[in-house]
Amino acid sequence: MTTQRILIIEDEPEIANYLRRGLVLEGFQVTVAADGPTGLAAARETPHDLVILDLMLPGIDGLEVARRLRAASDVPIIILTARDAVADRVRGLENGADDYLVKPFAFEELLARIRVQLRRRQASSGSEVLRFGNLTLDTAARELRVGERRVELTAKEYDLLELFMRHPNQVLTREVIYDRVWGYDFGGESNIIEVYVRYLRQKLEAHGEPRVIHTVRGAGYILREE
Repeated sequence: MTTQRILIIEDEPEIANYLRRGLVLEGFQVTVAADGPTGLAAARETPHDLVILDLMLPGIDGLEVARRLRAASDVPIIILTARDAVADRVRGLENGADDYLVKPFAFEELLARIRVQLRRRQASSGSEVLRFGNLTLDTAARELRVGERRVELTAKEYDLLELFMRHPNQVLTREVIYDRVWGYDFGGESNIIEVYVRYLRQKLEAHGEPRVIHTVRGAGYILREE
C-alpha cells in the first residue's frame, strides 16, 4: 500500500512539529510549510492526499491558499484556526475546505477527521469519472474517451494518465511519477517516464487534438490546456 502524504501548512513551529511527529508515528509521510507561498509551492511540486491548513498564515492567508488548492485539485483540506465564529467557518468551507477544526484541539480528533476525509476520497475514487478538457476517464471501467473517441490504454499508460488527471495544472516531478506509478526508483538514467509520456501523447493527439501533457524543463510534466 502506498504511504499516504499529508501537507501541513502552519506557521506556528510548535503546532507544526507536534502534528508532524504524531502523523509520522501514524504512518503518514508529512511535508511542513510555514507560510502560504511555500505551502502552495509544496502542493504544486508533490501531489498530497490531504492538506492541513492554518487560516492565519504569513504571505498568503489560509482562505486564499484553500481557494487556490481547490482550483488546482480535489485534495481534501482540513482548516485549523483559532477563530470559532460561524462566519469564519462558513468562509473556510466556501473557499474549498472539507472540514474545520478550532484550536486548541485533541490530536485524536484531528486524526479521526483525517481518516474520514481519506476514506471518503478513496470511496469516491472507486467509481469516479475524471474530466479534463476533452478527456474523460472512467476509473471504474478504466476507460478513456478523447471527445467521442474511445482510446485503449495499457495498464501503465492508464495509471500515468490517472495520476495526471487527479492533479491537473500541477507539475509532477519524475520522482513523484516513479513513486506513484511504478512504486520504485528506476535510477537517474532511466527514460521510462519519457517513453510512456510519448505513448500517451501519441494516443491523445492521434486525430490532431491539442497537446495537454507538457514538459516542464528541469522539473517534470504537467497536464494543462494551452
